[in-house]
Amino acid sequence: MEQDILPATTAEGHDIPTPTGAVGEVSAGPAGTVPLTDTEAPPLSSALRPPVSYAFVPPDVWALARGIAAVLGETMPPPIRTITRVVDRLGPDRARALLGQTLTSEASGGLLLPDGRRRTPGGTFLFLVRTAPDLSTDDRASIFPKAGYHARGAGSATPASATPTPVAPAPVAWTDDTYRTLAQQLQQDVGRLTTVKITVIGRPGTAVEQGQAIVIALTNEKVPDLPKGLPEPPAGTRYTVFVARKPWMKVAEALAADPEDAAIIEGYAALDSRVEGIAVYATSATTKRMQAAKRATQPATTP
Repeated sequence: MEQDILPATTAEGHDIPTPTGAVGEVSAGPAGTVPLTDTEAPPLSSALRPPVSYAFVPPDVWALARGIAAVLGETMPPPIRTITRVVDRLGPDRARALLGQTLTSEASGGLLLPDGRRRTPGGTFLFLVRTAPDLSTDDRASIFPKAGYHARGAGSATPASATPTPVAPAPVAWTDDTYRTLAQQLQQDVGRLTTVKITVIGRPGTAVEQGQAIVIALTNEKVPDLPKGLPEPPAGTRYTVFVARKPWMKVAEALAADPEDAAIIEGYAALDSRVEGIAVYATSATTKRMQAAKRATQPATTP
């Protein structure tokens, strides 16, 4: 019975060419199968051995994997074997969907490596497979056996001799492409905040009354020392602060009486193009001296 082993397109409409010729070490095997050898791979311990044997793969799996490899420009045996394991383990529909995601990503600039270099199309495909949120531990161990993922039931202990030496990640070049790639990756699964709070400390300039609200503007030119590896934030960010009139009057009086005092404003922050920066909606307002005076009047706590 004939099978349609290699659909012409992915779910997104991208062409998948039919492969021709041999790739890797292929020889005749049992009827109905095409052998997939992996001579370069070192022997795996029983704890790390994938739960599925890839000694032979069905012809339809091999054909689709070869077609995907051709689209991605992969011609070397190791990545083709990994792509074959993706098709064999996840199925043709999922493999085509991942290829479609890869080509869509490539059309919009591709993904970057931690050092700022662009990933190859094949590297992007395997990265999307490896980081898929619904990829099970068993699937990951079968597709990427050299990474040392444990299959369920294989035990969680790793021999001391197999423990890899931690390697510091390469420095990241925080370019515009880096931020664009981050935005694409983070858009796949955006978390939900339960609380947003900002504290602004400084001396305001002009205060403008708007009904029951007082509006002040501050900018920050000094960038603090940040942990190693973080990008440097832009200086000169503008903060427009909205404070209720009643609490502000006490703050304004304290600031006028002491040029060394500073306002402390806590509230909710939001990016707002109408104020050309960050808008802060105050929930409390005081000053350093007012805060110190309040603490001085409070009774000492017994340990």
